[in-house]
Amino acid sequence: MKFGKTVVAVTIGSCFVISSHQLAFAEGPNDLAPVLEPNNPNGMTILFDNSHGQTAGQSDWVIDGAFSDFADALVEEGFLVKEHRSLEPLSQDDLNDVDVFIIPEAQIPFKAVEQDAIASFAENGGGVFFIADHYNADRNLNRWDSNEIMNGWRRGAFDDPTQGMTAGEIDAMEGVKSSDWLSEEFGVRFRFNAIDHTVGDVIVPSDETFGITEGIDEVSIHAGSTMAIMNEEIAKGIVYLPDGLTEQDHKWGNAVDEGVYFGGGIDEGPYVAIGKKGDGKSAFIGDSSPVEDITPKYRNEEHGGQKRTYDGFIDRDNGPLLVNVVNWLAEQEDYQTFSDIDLPLDEPSPILDMETPEQSTEPQIEPWRAPESGYLWYDQSTFADGAFGSDEAPPVEVNYEIETPSVLPVDGTPFEVRLRLSNMNPNQEINNADIQVYLQGGTAVSQIQQADGSWPNGFGYQRVGVIKADESGSAETTVMMRLGNGVTEGQANIRLRVGAGNNVLTKAVTIGQGSSEEVPPIKEETYELNYAETLPLGGTPFPVEVILNDLEPDTTITNAQIQVYLAGGQAISHIQREDGSWPSHYGYFNVGEITADQNGLGSKTIQMRLNPSIQADKAQIRLRLGSGNNVLTEAVSLGAARTSSINFLTFQPYRSVMDLAN
Repeated sequence: MKFGKTVVAVTIGSCFVISSHQLAFAEGPNDLAPVLEPNNPNGMTILFDNSHGQTAGQSDWVIDGAFSDFADALVEEGFLVKEHRSLEPLSQDDLNDVDVFIIPEAQIPFKAVEQDAIASFAENGGGVFFIADHYNADRNLNRWDSNEIMNGWRRGAFDDPTQGMTAGEIDAMEGVKSSDWLSEEFGVRFRFNAIDHTVGDVIVPSDETFGITEGIDEVSIHAGSTMAIMNEEIAKGIVYLPDGLTEQDHKWGNAVDEGVYFGGGIDEGPYVAIGKKGDGKSAFIGDSSPVEDITPKYRNEEHGGQKRTYDGFIDRDNGPLLVNVVNWLAEQEDYQTFSDIDLPLDEPSPILDMETPEQSTEPQIEPWRAPESGYLWYDQSTFADGAFGSDEAPPVEVNYEIETPSVLPVDGTPFEVRLRLSNMNPNQEINNADIQVYLQGGTAVSQIQQADGSWPNGFGYQRVGVIKADESGSAETTVMMRLGNGVTEGQANIRLRVGAGNNVLTKAVTIGQGSSEEVPPIKEETYELNYAETLPLGGTPFPVEVILNDLEPDTTITNAQIQVYLAGGQAISHIQREDGSWPSHYGYFNVGEITADQNGLGSKTIQMRLNPSIQADKAQIRLRLGSGNNVLTEAVSLGAARTSSINFLTFQPYRSVMDLAN
């Protein structure tokens, strides 16, 4: 009998190591699009749009990339899942034989003929799912972000959608016209707010949502927006944010206006909504984070950097809600408005003057930063190698390491920072690496000593200098840094980037009464799970041993949590309590205290069991240290119960990317 065990190594203490296993390919709109076929087809087809900048910037909203968890969950439901690629405008022919059209966070505006095709598709019985984001999420720097694109008009530029654009951009915008399209056709308008540090936990009862919210308690939001209900006859909120949100505590850090418009709750508008459009349906969510996973496929089209996405699909109740929404969208119903079936109707949302198309303003000059030299959002020949639309495969991945003292001195004492790069080409040079230390709110507090021994006047990103690989593809350089700009003791981050916007490594650091100590060696903490080769179905308990290696002696870990979940994100496990009882629900549960011995080894064996109603043959088991800090994920097999015990096997650790971005 074999036994499963996985070891994941992530660095802690003074150094953070990234070694990526990301795949990226030279594909574009003229290449054959992926098709995901179900084992048990239900006869319906889902089409994901990938013709409006869905891979711009750090986004990777494709069915074989960072939307693959979502796509795979729909395949498990029996849907045939396809991707739409084209350089031509979307047409009604493209939507033939499609049951649900999903529009992930678009970055290129829809032309009027495309809007007509989408509206007609829904009017005639199709389902449309609009996935937007917060305002100022302009990933390709074309002055339009997803909320504006979905709405049909650009903030502060209703009279001229090409305002401020170059001649080349204006040509690319041919056929784009300003209108209050989403409100007029689908009864909602995405707001420009940008809300963070909360969760959507005001859930409309399932008997008022066609069963969509059955079993849904929380939906995560990581910098997102809400909607205004404009026509209550055809649009209805199903998930809201709590009351009492404030600009100080819940506004996204980079928001360009107040960020929170009505203090949360019903007046802020729904975070997730559904709609009825003629014979068809619609659905809306104000953030892409709950939909994405951590398997991006392509490189950043602007600079070629590696993408890091958020593992949101399995967070909270995101996955089950999204699958429920699509199942509802695919179901044919013959009413035309919600009042036709006596469904409780929403009140129209309050609207700020700046949310009205003709009265809207542009809070700051767009784009929010200048694109890198040579990059044109409308010209794929300028895209970096490995980006969607590029003709070239990506370069070899470079591994980056940062080593710092365990405490960075608050008093301005210089300290040493060592950079190590590997997996470079022999004799390769990198001359655009910058580094900085910054506080939680983004304030830069570091300087790099210059070659002549002097220090710069300002704080922020400063050039490391030329980093040149040796014949083996490895390189090492050391810089002297110091802190200032009013910095006090506490937590901060140090970040390395290679080119503007291409953040390759971010590490948490501590600022305090340190000294210019030498950089300590790398120390790695490893996480292990021991469990039987096949986890038993039917509710039979089984042991799982959680092992933490290389901790500081006598360290106690109290925030380790574990769960087993299906491809759609549905949690199917719980942990036996100390009194021998079992919880009544399934999801993440705390393992309890794990204390390291004098060798830095801590372990604990827990009893778990699966939901007895589940009939599946595969799942995932995941260990995390606190909410969102996933440290180990492993595919597991499910099957008939049988007696087994845990053995110990030795595996070589691998390193995983832990720096995720919105």
